[in-house]
Amino acid sequence: MKTEKIIRPVSGYIVLPVLFVILSLSLYFFLYEKEGAGASMIVLFSFLSIGLTIVSPNNAKILLLFGEYKGSINQNGLYWVNPFFKKTTISLRARNFESEKIKVNDKLGNPILISVILVWRVNDTFKSSFEVDSYEHFIKVQTDSAVRKLAGSFPYDHFGDETATIALSTNFDDVNKALEEEIVERMEIAGIEVIESRIAYLAYAPEIAHSMLRRQQASAIVAARHKIVEGAVGMVESALALLSEKEIIVLDEEKKAAMVSNLLVVLCGDKDTQPVVNTGTLHQ
Repeated sequence: MKTEKIIRPVSGYIVLPVLFVILSLSLYFFLYEKEGAGASMIVLFSFLSIGLTIVSPNNAKILLLFGEYKGSINQNGLYWVNPFFKKTTISLRARNFESEKIKVNDKLGNPILISVILVWRVNDTFKSSFEVDSYEHFIKVQTDSAVRKLAGSFPYDHFGDETATIALSTNFDDVNKALEEEIVERMEIAGIEVIESRIAYLAYAPEIAHSMLRRQQASAIVAARHKIVEGAVGMVESALALLSEKEIIVLDEEKKAAMVSNLLVVLCGDKDTQPVVNTGTLHQ
């Protein structure tokens, strides 16, 4: 596989005075009725002028001689090259590509919608021009392929696979790094440098989004209940220990069980409790 060859041709500012002299000679010959010599100077001026080429900033010129690659010019300025060279301009600017939202399956088979943003630029003009048919179309196809592979490598979240170390919806840095590595490997053949790649959109597909939201809500409620019960048990334990230490009241095992039950109901309940004042004995 060939690679880019950078060349530095003759400066165009050196050739401009020569062209000016040739043009002046042609006018001189025409004034003194030497039409043949004047016409020859005009033909030579036109031929040499074809070799002048301007390279703008962040652009490159690819030079071909009868189908043979001769090199690339990547420094801006005015240059003169062989007039028989075919000159093709290619941009070296950084460009954005935002993929369309595509429906794919994650590692657990759940359908999700995902899209990515890719910042890229041409790094090797030879590979971009001659190793692939159309490097812009190549970028689109390979990016979509990399996204599909990425989505199938990780679960959407940790609810379905608690053993997974990386999930698409939570571990953004790890996911974006894996995406960039996959895209960089695919873009090497086209001479494309990947500056940045990241997920732009991620969501469950509409047909399962509502069910997954209810599952997440249920998991959140269970986690909150677990925390509430854990705190309530600690408070009951502290209350019994304090009552025993202060010797405020002596409770047998049956009364302790009743007190624990009442306190847990009060502390773990969703609604505010209604106090009941007992004006009799503990047995009434």
